[in-house]
Amino acid sequence: MIGYVDCECIIYDAQSLKDKRAVLQRVLTRIKQRFNISISEVEFQDSWQHTKLAIVSISSSKVQTERELHNVLNFIDSFPEIERTVTQFEWL
Repeated sequence: MIGYVDCECIIYDAQSLKDKRAVLQRVLTRIKQRFNISISEVEFQDSWQHTKLAIVSISSSKVQTERELHNVLNFIDSFPEIERTVTQFEWL
């Protein structure tokens, strides 16, 4: 089962693209180290405080894939410098 999540996020304290990329680099690196998923910024690369992340997980069952994706989303929510807003799930 392939699970795909895209989530829009806001980084309130970013005053430049450099600030935004520093926050995203730290968040994405920790997620990649901790979870067996693929994650990337897919939209709003030139916006200071707005981003859209795409997260993909693949496993043999939908339950396992869904659990992994929810764990990643909870982990993103644990960072005080980034706020997750719109989140959409898709199953392939």
